Amino acid sequence: MRQKALLALALVIGLVACGGMMPASEEPAASPGMGMGMGQQSGMMARHSAPIPETYAGLSNPVMADESSLERGAVLFTTHCASCHGDGGMGDGSASAGLDPAPAPIAHTRQMMGDSYLFWRISEGGAISPFNSTMPAWKDALDEQARWDMINYMRALGSGMVMPRQGMGGAAFDATTQATRQAEMLATAVARHLLTQAEADLFAEVHSAVETQRMQGMADMSGSMADVQAEMLAQLVQSGTITQEQADAFSDIHSRLLEAGLME
Repeated sequence: MRQKALLALALVIGLVACGGMMPASEEPAASPGMGMGMGQQSGMMARHSAPIPETYAGLSNPVMADESSLERGAVLFTTHCASCHGDGGMGDGSASAGLDPAPAPIAHTRQMMGDSYLFWRISEGGAISPFNSTMPAWKDALDEQARWDMINYMRALGSGMVMPRQGMGGAAFDATTQATRQAEMLATAVARHLLTQAEADLFAEVHSAVETQRMQGMADMSGSMADVQAEMLAQLVQSGTITQEQADAFSDIHSRLLEAGLME
């Protein structure tokens, strides 16, 4: 009975604090992957490339993403994160309505965040610049293994390795839906004359190569999103999958989409 009471209390705390694992300020409320609108885009580039403090820099996950870790991570995620980020980690939990900034679709976006970056963000919370969100810091409430277990589960949600627990509501990550949203984002960028159609096509082509590389486990998952992306592009150039010119163009287009508020 005591254990059930503690779990219930933790769930209430999660609802009040909106205990997500990553800064909610990075993502759009209605359509993850489509952007946040011009009024919320300030600081987006800074969040993607925020320098990791020395305390966390270079860390890698020491906990194997086995069945035991994923089970522990599932319980922790449901208790502390799903109220805002949703059962499937797509930013659509029961407590997400009206939050500004909106909760992040972490199952998707955190596939491109390095271990050290994720552990830093979970540990220190969102009440620091440039994130400025209401996400609580978990370093005092959860031990290191618990935080690594949550990272394992979060990544498993976005790769389809696990199905979401049902508790707070929200959709599961769906690759087909995400591809549709990306196509809509690029079409919007072309319609606004932010990109040419050729640039949109190049972005889609290189993005597909990056996703393939990530799913095959070939990425060096360390550092911020900007660090991981740069490393993955360098690997693709080295393997001959893309040219340096394509990598440079992709990076430029990615930055322009962020600056325009069309991408998380």
